[in-house]
Amino acid sequence: MKTKAVRLYGENDLRLEEFDLPELKNGEILIKIISDSVCMSTYKTAKQGAKHLRVPDNVAENPIIIGHEFCAEVVEVTDKWKDKFSVGDKVVMPPVLAYLGGPETVGYSFCEIGGVSTYSIVYEHIIENDFLIKVDSDCFFKGSLIEPASCVIRGYKANLHLDDNLKPYTNIRPKGKVAILAGCGPMGLVAIDIALHGDIKPSLLVVTDINEEKLERAKQIFSPEDAKKDGIELIFTKSTDKDELISLTNNDGYDDVFVYAPVPSVVELGNSILGFDGCLNFFAGPLDKNFSANFNFYNVHYKQHHIAGTSGSTTEDMHDIVRLISEKRIDPAVMITHIGGIDAAIDTTLHLPEIEGGKKLIYTHINLPLTAIEDFQKLKSQDKRFVVLYELVKQNKGLWSMEAEKYLLDNFK
Repeated sequence: MKTKAVRLYGENDLRLEEFDLPELKNGEILIKIISDSVCMSTYKTAKQGAKHLRVPDNVAENPIIIGHEFCAEVVEVTDKWKDKFSVGDKVVMPPVLAYLGGPETVGYSFCEIGGVSTYSIVYEHIIENDFLIKVDSDCFFKGSLIEPASCVIRGYKANLHLDDNLKPYTNIRPKGKVAILAGCGPMGLVAIDIALHGDIKPSLLVVTDINEEKLERAKQIFSPEDAKKDGIELIFTKSTDKDELISLTNNDGYDDVFVYAPVPSVVELGNSILGFDGCLNFFAGPLDKNFSANFNFYNVHYKQHHIAGTSGSTTEDMHDIVRLISEKRIDPAVMITHIGGIDAAIDTTLHLPEIEGGKKLIYTHINLPLTAIEDFQKLKSQDKRFVVLYELVKQNKGLWSMEAEKYLLDNFK
């Protein structure tokens, strides 16, 4: 079986190549990768090469396949797994350590499996550890976004509160008051979706962002009128004024505050609007190892304020997101702003921080330059296929959709 894949040879050395996969061994599964979402972690890996903790030292001689936010289709199952997997199953995989206790990870460490490939081999030990997860979805792109979405739900589960008996419990306070600061980026949009449609819902959700375009887009996607039907007051605001934000809570302060930008002033604002037994979750990941901000420890003592933060997610979190997507309660399409083919994967990965917008989605069985969804209308005169794509996303509030994906896969081969 031949595969085409983007392989890492060293620092800034990515190559799109076609090569033979080894014969499938009993206990392994062959998958056809359909889509892969480009992660900032992959960009960092490409920049570091063999210096990266999870990349083998001999990567120059044995290049690895990049990509870990993928959704695939099972095309061949060996005897060991025929009672658990079937040809045609949609599958995803968490970017966890493939060998428990070791650094090897899919997308960083292996030569025969990675998200930016047409076909990959899933090793026996990966399946034995329950890291190959079936997903019931009407499209592939949602599967590619399960991993980043699961990081958001992990953040929710990290928040700490005390009950009436002073016993700790985690997650946001049921029917509490939640603020998501700098919350209209791709991950923030998922956070809004989970707050509105997850298992534990607040009574008040306030979302701030100083970028007016992002704020308007979030309002279009998440209607305050629809939220009100579910008993949630949803407010979008540009305000960074402490008193104004607290006034929205009847001056009680917020039970849960999520900070989605690594900016000291945003952290300090979040701290200042916490109510009694409130929890501040610092979700944004700073690059500066010495990043710090002032925090009121008087209130930690007398008002029971808590601080939480997480990085990554667990297999359980991925199962939770799979369930929410399968039940059509959340739609990770809010994260996607660009699509492209496998020929766009290298440039997209190496220049990821320079490309504005949200998630960049690569379809590995087509060729297409990285294209912003908002540019579909401009491209209609150049390529008639974009006439159809524009109309399909327009029907879905400007979001990528099952119908758009199917048309893309059928017409951009």
